[in-house]
Amino acid sequence: MIRLFFVSLLFPFLGMAQEAPAPLMIRAAYHNPVKPFAELFIADQTGLVVPLPLVAEGLSSPQVTLPVNGSLVLYKDKVVDPKNPQASVAASAKIPADWKKVIVLIFPAATAAENAGYRILLINDAPNAFKKGESRVINLTQADTAMQAGEHKIPLPSGKVSELPAVKKVNEYNMAQTNFYYKEGEEWVAFTERQLQYLDTTKRIFLIYLTPGSTQPFVTTIVDNTPEFIPKVEN
Repeated sequence: MIRLFFVSLLFPFLGMAQEAPAPLMIRAAYHNPVKPFAELFIADQTGLVVPLPLVAEGLSSPQVTLPVNGSLVLYKDKVVDPKNPQASVAASAKIPADWKKVIVLIFPAATAAENAGYRILLINDAPNAFKKGESRVINLTQADTAMQAGEHKIPLPSGKVSELPAVKKVNEYNMAQTNFYYKEGEEWVAFTERQLQYLDTTKRIFLIYLTPGSTQPFVTTIVDNTPEFIPKVEN
């Protein structure tokens, strides 16, 4: 009861809750080439603030949380003052009402003026929304970028989650040419060219980013080949 009471105290900083939130299953990944490790926390389904089990270059194990008035909230402190929870908030983002499984991508704040220190993007991780064999691409730069993978050519708007359908134009080893481009003046310049294996058991998330002093973007890939898993939800 104490933990659930703590959850109820978190609602005022985002507005009054109208009804009890439905549990949300999340997996998270943190990306920051300058500071590759972060210690962050989240409230579990009972209201207890627990560590977010981040791993290097991959997705965390599934865990269940309760949205706070329709938002996913991450904390930078394990001990959150219920009278002033906003002081411990690392980042938050609104969750569409019909999303029940979410991939949480965590990045450093875009500007030093953002007191929370982090920003997050959400991907609907429901089996029918992000299917095995598909990929998602996020352009974290301000540059015009694009991608070609097998038979697909897609633009990659800045700050958006772009969908790459399953690649079917592959060789006998299920490999397909995968190229990334950025626009320099009026020319499209390839900055990454590689052969990747595309399987109907694997999902990928491509992140396009810059590092301090870099003159062209880089690409990192989060690979998800885990079987479907649904953690137990406590009553």
